[in-house]
Amino acid sequence: MTMIAISGVLLMAAAALAALRIPAAPGIAVSIAVGLLAMVAVHAHTTLRGKFAVWAGILSGLGLKGNERVLDLGCGRGAVLLAVAKLLPSGRAVGVDIWSTSDQSGNSAEATERNAKAEGVADRVEVRSGDVRALPFPEASFDLVVSSMAIHNIRERDGRKSALDEAIRVLQEGGRLAIVDFMVVDEYVEHLRLRGMQDVELRPLGWRFWYGGPWLGASLVRATRPAL
Repeated sequence: MTMIAISGVLLMAAAALAALRIPAAPGIAVSIAVGLLAMVAVHAHTTLRGKFAVWAGILSGLGLKGNERVLDLGCGRGAVLLAVAKLLPSGRAVGVDIWSTSDQSGNSAEATERNAKAEGVADRVEVRSGDVRALPFPEASFDLVVSSMAIHNIRERDGRKSALDEAIRVLQEGGRLAIVDFMVVDEYVEHLRLRGMQDVELRPLGWRFWYGGPWLGASLVRATRPAL
């Protein structure tokens, strides 16, 4: 939506300049067109290829043994859920979502299950309906909790904090958290540190995870639940 709004403003500005017959208008219009095309190209790359490549690197860097229980918060149609499931030949990947189609088109538990079958990991994937602010799992249920571009969809700051608290609650001692998100990631870092999480790290993920430009670039937040 932000990209569409920016595009609309720029196009209206170009039209206004052209209507006023300003000599520089054609050049400005060309520059705007090139900029818009670049934004669309970057967004398309992130959506179709970039985010998958970046997440593959994140998951490989976690050094999973293959027998872990992993939870994906706001799993959607399963992009990250299925990628991590492939790394768990004797483990379990669990995805939880409220299945909002306004956040992701075609979002449903059935679609995720079909994708799991298509990727050959249905035997190690479990899909659950639930709110990340009140997870339907007991404490210390998972070795790793991941999330991709989901928690920011909770509009209230207290709601986002609740989601982080729930992620911490269901982690085992020494369990790890890996969240990819944008806009409010500094807030995540602050809250995780206040909750006593260790090795809290914030790292920008670069142009391959830009949604049109650096103003909508994603970052990785990592942390570890300390042993008592």
